[in-house]
Amino acid sequence: MNYKSIREECCEANKRLPATGLVDLTFGNVSVYDPAEAVFAIKPSGVDYDQLTPASMVIVDMDGHVVEGDLRYSSDTPTHRCLLREFASKGIRSIVHTHSRSAVAFAQAGRVLPCLGTTHCDYFNGSVPVTRVMTEAEVADEYEWNTGLVILEAFANIDPAEVPAVLVRNHGPFAWGGSAAKAVETAQALEIVADMALKTLSVSPYSRPASPHLLRKHFYRKHGVAAYYGQP
Repeated sequence: MNYKSIREECCEANKRLPATGLVDLTFGNVSVYDPAEAVFAIKPSGVDYDQLTPASMVIVDMDGHVVEGDLRYSSDTPTHRCLLREFASKGIRSIVHTHSRSAVAFAQAGRVLPCLGTTHCDYFNGSVPVTRVMTEAEVADEYEWNTGLVILEAFANIDPAEVPAVLVRNHGPFAWGGSAAKAVETAQALEIVADMALKTLSVSPYSRPASPHLLRKHFYRKHGVAAYYGQP
């Protein structure tokens, strides 16, 4: 079996999604990029998670051509490809897309996910952005690729390594990381802080974001060269 490593990493991450509570039915997918081969593995479209095997992962090149695989790839594949092409230089190898409920609530409302407390600060160096509404022409032609482009537009002035997630307007969240396991963890963290934010804003609609100095402290104690959280 060719591309064994990314097939196994991709399959394992996709099979983890139901246990995280991030997906209902088959509403989610993970991709894993191999920079040495310039291909990525991704979940086949509409296949139940408990039926997935490494061999069922679809291998796609960066021009969108299927390199290996007998099944149709996820309908979100062009979005994954668009993001991997741009974000791989930041060390990002995996994209996760779900329809997790609290994050989707912010996406459907067209609201950024505000950084209200330290749980958010630990994973995201600021608010998680929401994309603009896609035009009729963008939806009609190459919709999934254009979804990637509007995400990139939202990140024109944001480092995707420091804010590793986005909310696509009227759609849902995408998250990413240097490995499939890290990308799934980030997707979980995104849903957790979205749930916390919904509850906070229901208690106090005018809650203010965490202070910049608190945000910096919590984010950089876990990330970057001066990080000291966890074990070396």
